[in-house]
Amino acid sequence: MPSDAEFAALAEPFRPELLAHCYRILGSIHDAEDLVQETYLRAWRAYGRFEGRSSVRRWLYKIATMACLTALETRSRRPLPSGLGAPADDHRVAVAPREPSVAWLQPAPDALFGAGDPAAIVAGRTGVRLAFVAALQLLPARQRAVLTLRDVLAFRTAEVAEMLDTTTAAVDSALRRARAHLAEAGPVQDDLAEPDETARRALLDGYVDAFTRADPDALVALLRADVELEMPPIRTWFTGRRAVVGFLAGRVLRRDLWRMVPTRANGQPAFVVYARTADGRYEAYGIQVLTLIGARIARITAFNDPALVATFGLAPALAT
Repeated sequence: MPSDAEFAALAEPFRPELLAHCYRILGSIHDAEDLVQETYLRAWRAYGRFEGRSSVRRWLYKIATMACLTALETRSRRPLPSGLGAPADDHRVAVAPREPSVAWLQPAPDALFGAGDPAAIVAGRTGVRLAFVAALQLLPARQRAVLTLRDVLAFRTAEVAEMLDTTTAAVDSALRRARAHLAEAGPVQDDLAEPDETARRALLDGYVDAFTRADPDALVALLRADVELEMPPIRTWFTGRRAVVGFLAGRVLRRDLWRMVPTRANGQPAFVVYARTADGRYEAYGIQVLTLIGARIARITAFNDPALVATFGLAPALAT
């Protein structure tokens, strides 16, 4: 049995990227953290039998991937509303009730993917964009694993076959099917179209100002014509600037109702959102993740779940 120090020196540097890997497959940052803990426990127990035929990194990925596949045998996929039905283009439609019983896709804080280590940050954030992770949830579990190992992490086919205890032919077949399914889902990697830092900062500042001042006219100039809004755990979602602004103006925006704290999630700009209560306090409401294309907002994904705020390291209420 290795000493704790010896094992930690070899294995701990890979924890952030393993967390990102499990998150891609599972769609839940909480489940991913649990599976990474299980991975390290299994690896520590088995380290005495590790013969060095592969790198420690690849060995850990094998353990983590198999743990994820086992977990998915008893868990349903985690969708976003956009994966469950067509959008509404009229803000006057009846909005579905909240469905907290659905295991929704969760946002993932960038800070968990290797804070302080540039190499780990890059490895961790690769392939965690919301659109990509949501598309992965449409795939069977084994196809998710193959696609992430091959296309995101760039392991060779033979390496993936060894990790999954299968053949190279089976890996190639699963990869072809996974790529075909993703192509049918449409574009899932939109980060290359983000604006430069100056434009991004102005866009985000303008969004917070318009949202907190309850100014729908100011929002109009910030949103693309084809902007989309979804709000898990509510199944209803909207497409088109008229519908999105109309919904926000009529049912969400109220002056001094909201406070927004900037953060990062899924390699994208995000906000921790607080709502004012009847006694004037601001309590956690959820996380908004924005997708930017050019100098406009292309998608607002509002995870209206106060329990997610703790994952981002913020308090359940703002100090008054």
